[in-house]
Amino acid sequence: MKLTHVQGEVLLAAADSDLINKEFSSGKLKIKVLPEFYGETSVNDVTFLSSLGLCTIANLVGRHSIELAVQEGLIDRENILMIGDVPHAQFARMTE
Repeated sequence: MKLTHVQGEVLLAAADSDLINKEFSSGKLKIKVLPEFYGETSVNDVTFLSSLGLCTIANLVGRHSIELAVQEGLIDRENILMIGDVPHAQFARMTE
C-alpha cells in the first residue's frame, strides 16, 4: 500500500501483494498494478484498516483488500468493478 497527500486529499492506493507488477484487462478496461502507484510496503490487515480510516480517497485492487473495505462498510459489493478476474474499487470520503 501507499499513502499520499494530493491536493488536500489523503490517497490510499492498495493492492493485494500477489498482484503487484501485473496487468489485467477486460474489453476496453485495463489496469497495471504498478508499485510506483500502489506502493511496495506490505502491511497487515490492522494497519491497512487503520490507513483506510485516515484516507479521503482510496483506490483498491484485489480480493483481500477489497473484502476488508467491504466488511468495514466503505465499499458496496455492487460497486466493485471486475477487470478480468481481478476486483477493483474506489471510494471517496466526503468531509465538511
